[in-house]
Amino acid sequence: MADEPTSSAPVHWPLTARLSLPEAWAADSVRRAKVRVPTDMTFQTKPELALALVEQARTWGVPFACVVADAGYGDNPTFLTGLDDRKVAYIVGVSSTFGVRLPDEVHAAALLPPPRARGRGQPKKPRPAPLYEAKAVLEALPADRWQPITWREHDDVVLRKQFVAMRVHWATGGAQFSTSHPRVCTGPEGWLLGERPLPGERGEAKWYYSTLPADTPLQRLVEVAHSRWPIEQFYEDAKGECGLDHYQGRRWDGLHRHLALVMLAYSFLARQRWMPANPAGFSPLWGAAVVSGGPSPGAAVAVPRCRVMAHCDQPDRPFPPQADLTK
Repeated sequence: MADEPTSSAPVHWPLTARLSLPEAWAADSVRRAKVRVPTDMTFQTKPELALALVEQARTWGVPFACVVADAGYGDNPTFLTGLDDRKVAYIVGVSSTFGVRLPDEVHAAALLPPPRARGRGQPKKPRPAPLYEAKAVLEALPADRWQPITWREHDDVVLRKQFVAMRVHWATGGAQFSTSHPRVCTGPEGWLLGERPLPGERGEAKWYYSTLPADTPLQRLVEVAHSRWPIEQFYEDAKGECGLDHYQGRRWDGLHRHLALVMLAYSFLARQRWMPANPAGFSPLWGAAVVSGGPSPGAAVAVPRCRVMAHCDQPDRPFPPQADLTK
């Protein structure tokens, strides 16, 4: 969960997590028994796990507007189909070879009459609209279609690149297949978003696909596409402040208990940073200041360029009376 992506210091916290069990482990009953993997836990790919977590969030009644994921998920047709079937809006990173079809050509192909039968054989099946690669489609656009967009400013850092977006269908299967072939799929119409460095600057080109509404402004597409960074920030903060990488056990249930405790601690710290200070009330951090910006001068930071979530206990501060601690 995260708040508005344009914030210079967005509040974010994890909802849940699940270990990806390798297929070799899932099929090995001896290994499973040794580390106490539940008997009903079957092998699932990472995209399947992601869909299960989305479904769990919906079951819990967690409100969310959009799913954001990297190209490891965006290039997976099963994952996209799962989100489409659930009517969940999304914006995902995709590779340069991500397949798309143009809406006009999809519409024209649907209006074509079926091919006439020749002889006694089965009639030919209709062909799908042409399939293009994301990179080629965007590179064919005029240069003046690309616009400079700033999606976040923080301290002296300004995040700004060139972007362009056009309406397409995500798709698989080329013209060598008929529309009835299992490899042919044409998803709903959405946005193909391209990103590249400003002229004279270095950087990599990136591509995204989104099912956000057709009237979504380019600025909003860019902001949501870049809202994934709190996930990486969580990993850094949780390792540096909450001991996420300190688990040394050997059991399935132990690891998930550790993950739950880390996420609970992280969520508490995120809430403390978000809520206004209350000098009159007792703070579980014993009155230590909670900061929302960069680390204070001289503060020890576990991860380079990582902000501290809360200052450590100060030894010279008087310890609260036991009565206050037990209230």
